[in-house]
Amino acid sequence: MSKPRLFIHLRDPELTEKLLQSPAVRQFIIIKSSDSSAWSEQLQQQCDLALIESDENDSDDYSRLLASKKLTEIDFIFISSGKPIELLDRLMQRGAGYHFRAPLDFGSVIDTLQDFYQQLSTERKNIKATSSELDQFGMLVGSSKPMLKLYRTIRKVAVTEANVLIVGESGAGKELVANTLHLASLRADKPFVAINCGALSPELIDSELFGHIKGAFTGAHRDHQGVFSQAEGGTLFLDEITEMPLEQQVKLLRVLENGEYRPVGSDKTSTANVRIAAATNRDPIQAIAEDMLREDLYFRLAQFPITVPPLRDRADDVIGLAQHFLAYRNVQEQQSKQFSAEAHRLIAHHCWPGNVRELKHAVERAYILAGTIIEPEHLLLDEPKSEADAEIVVDAIPTGVRLDELEKAAILRTLAKNGGNKTDTAQQLGVSVKTLYNKLEKYQLER
Repeated sequence: MSKPRLFIHLRDPELTEKLLQSPAVRQFIIIKSSDSSAWSEQLQQQCDLALIESDENDSDDYSRLLASKKLTEIDFIFISSGKPIELLDRLMQRGAGYHFRAPLDFGSVIDTLQDFYQQLSTERKNIKATSSELDQFGMLVGSSKPMLKLYRTIRKVAVTEANVLIVGESGAGKELVANTLHLASLRADKPFVAINCGALSPELIDSELFGHIKGAFTGAHRDHQGVFSQAEGGTLFLDEITEMPLEQQVKLLRVLENGEYRPVGSDKTSTANVRIAAATNRDPIQAIAEDMLREDLYFRLAQFPITVPPLRDRADDVIGLAQHFLAYRNVQEQQSKQFSAEAHRLIAHHCWPGNVRELKHAVERAYILAGTIIEPEHLLLDEPKSEADAEIVVDAIPTGVRLDELEKAAILRTLAKNGGNKTDTAQQLGVSVKTLYNKLEKYQLER
């Protein structure tokens, strides 16, 4: 088993000599920076951890790092003089790692390096020899560098009481991250309650969140516990938080600020004892600019932000995940179906815009269609359409059909394609989840 690799870029000769003589550093395979190019460009080499002595002249390096994918692949330890550096602060907010300021506590740096070495060594031992066997942490599966870094991040924040904002594309596994966070926390023996904010009717959001008492409004025939009460002592997962109307976001903010809420129709105040994990597939800053998310609520929710890597950034996991899903189906059905070499190649080279969810659904469909061997034609993957293909689709739309019938057909077909997933369907149709639910109700389609 190869040792973890440590990239070093240090300016102080005395500090360099002192670190290189330390047993904690000498455990790593050392890669020293050169003067031939900027240190951020030299990080193309395969390394697990980077120790950077930074200064005010590194702004180009910071910018390159912020624009790259290296933050998902490499952990960083920065050492600085202590002067404020805005770009370095942004790197730390993105979860780069550690930042030690002068006067330097050398012992703390060594302890941190030792901790990283132990974590990285353990993870390398756990990586399976075959690509069909992936590491698992909580509800998450994967052995790629982005996933191993995600595991470390979740472990660190899980034992705190910080609210977490999970950002990631549809199908990347945001709810699995929230569930794993709960399982790794001190609240693991209490409830995990998930609610999709975009699926809530504006008239009933207060009741769903905070509950109501009998007779609070027409149709309130009995007391109802809201999700804050249902998740008492545990974790409350607010999915698609940007789809919640702004007026309800204000009420949620009040609960986060003072920890109190009042069920609809009640004159008694209850105290919330839950940890909040929220999620969105939108860029939170853009959502704020578009008035879809209150800035003050964002800062309350994002005490610790977590970014879930899309499947395209987890290339080492794609085949392993496909085999993982296939293995579970084989166990359930007591079968021994396998992928052909051509199917493996197709899976490895597909772009997977729907992320892990799309991959799982593709394997499920292929399992049903195939015999003993799963071939490429069983996977039923959508290929990107060219402009000519798009023109054919437009020409295929019938004339003289009522617009509501066309809309209804588009909703039904998109829902079927997404296996009934309403969040993905709404995104592909260009509407909010709430709008989709309204249209399902309007057309009296099965919800």
